[in-house]
Amino acid sequence: MSAAAGTATLPPWPRCDRTRAWGALAGHWQAHGRDLDLREAFARDPRRFESLSFAAPEVFADLSKNRIDLAAMRFLLDLARECGLESRRDAMLAGAVANATEGRAVLHTALRAPRGAATPFNAEVHAVLDAMLAFAEQVRERAARSGTGDADSLTDIVHIGIGGSDLGPAMAVRALEAFRHRRLRLHFVSNVDGHDIAPVLAALRPERTLVIVASKTFTTQETMANAAVARRWFVAGAPAGADIANHFVGVTTNLKAAAEFGITRTFGFWDWVGGRYSLWSAIGLPIAIAVGSAGFRELLAGARAMDEHFAGSPLEANLPVLLGLADLWNRNFHGYTSRCVAPYHQGLAHLPAYLQQLEMESNGKGVDLAGEPVPFATSPVVWGEPGTNGQHAFFQMLHQGTDVVPVEFIAVKRPAHEHPDLHAKLLANCLAQGQALMLGKSVDEAAAENVPTAAADLDCAVLARHRRFPGNRPSTTLVLDALTPRSLGALIALYEHRVWTSGALWNINSFDQWGVELGKALANRLLPRLDATVPGAKLGDAAGLDGSTAGLLRRLTST
Repeated sequence: MSAAAGTATLPPWPRCDRTRAWGALAGHWQAHGRDLDLREAFARDPRRFESLSFAAPEVFADLSKNRIDLAAMRFLLDLARECGLESRRDAMLAGAVANATEGRAVLHTALRAPRGAATPFNAEVHAVLDAMLAFAEQVRERAARSGTGDADSLTDIVHIGIGGSDLGPAMAVRALEAFRHRRLRLHFVSNVDGHDIAPVLAALRPERTLVIVASKTFTTQETMANAAVARRWFVAGAPAGADIANHFVGVTTNLKAAAEFGITRTFGFWDWVGGRYSLWSAIGLPIAIAVGSAGFRELLAGARAMDEHFAGSPLEANLPVLLGLADLWNRNFHGYTSRCVAPYHQGLAHLPAYLQQLEMESNGKGVDLAGEPVPFATSPVVWGEPGTNGQHAFFQMLHQGTDVVPVEFIAVKRPAHEHPDLHAKLLANCLAQGQALMLGKSVDEAAAENVPTAAADLDCAVLARHRRFPGNRPSTTLVLDALTPRSLGALIALYEHRVWTSGALWNINSFDQWGVELGKALANRLLPRLDATVPGAKLGDAAGLDGSTAGLLRRLTST
């Protein structure tokens, strides 16, 4: 479903390091920012929390434990204005070509616009949305009949995709577990490694399973390989009368390829929907099946509220912009190479993996829009795990390691379970970790403590140095009142616009992903050397390969 959103391109604008504001930021960092101590900053300014906390739809953010001051924020806002951030945002939202290397508009926000809104492709978007949600309700009705003996009932959904076609839906379904249809189990398969799909299918009955194959082109290697396995499993195990057309559905624009596969029911989307921004489209079918059409519309509504905040709020109160500016400050001035995301809610367990793609695939670029190498760092490494699990894994390094890693905590005020004592412990740990990173512990404080577990013959001064926490380590805390479809939609949209902000200031293309192409091409060339069933196969042939790859190939194909 390809359509041109318009021929306008984004207006030219200066790269961040070629502005007057950048020089002012560099001077401020040298004079004040480099040595800013958070403990002293709070002591000097009792209102620091109020000055550096911001509210947006469904999300509250505390930036006060970042190593930034109000003067730096003002210089960063000057930078945004000098770079034309507002006009560039407005042009992108209006449908200008924002993905210059592929000549495409970037309109995932149009997928969240209500019916009748003055946004590009509104009628087409809602036609697909209505059809997709109607089908989702049909699937939920089939699930409601499970256990009744109805031959058309369903118990399981297997979603096959990869990248944005998998990470977004898998993350959202996990996050919205409290709202999920209780008679349906959802399984996500992405890896071409057979160890991913084999145990899933082994536990299911074909006649009670719906398979969703999500691939825009219906040619994605990993997805189509897994889809072929699922089709063979279904044909071999389904009883008479069960057909592929009733148990497979495609999310694709390639209707011909889907029909050749045996899929007759498909839902499409547009070339202006990037993979990592696609959960709002028909790619979100498993989310809609899980939480229902009303829940999916709430997800869209939460994202839409954040879109309106991003589009209409002044920069000084615009949370996605402020977070993007803080990210630039941390990356380009403090030099932090990674950011840890620690959601203190088990439902958000897959959020760090989703954000890895969103940020690192978007902003992991080394040239600007003109193709010139950028002389500054771009995307940080994004990683993390839910609290409190991470506290017993990698928080040791965060507190006492040699690298300073900003941490992003996500707290949810109200749980969806009936164990208030557990939730109080969870929130106490979330607040304590941010406090500990900032305050630290001095050698004198450590020496004054009694430590029963310490070695009896260890010198007290040595032990105190081991137990010192340097502190002054930055963190951000995001707070949701509850994890619901609406708040999740707002949170995801917040991250999308935040990533765009830093990418726009760096003047890079946040919407292409050429970096994934080379590995794919080389894998296709190597496949005939590893799979005897591939046409033109030359099993184990190492001719023309570099020494390492040739040696590994021989090792892997030898009998």
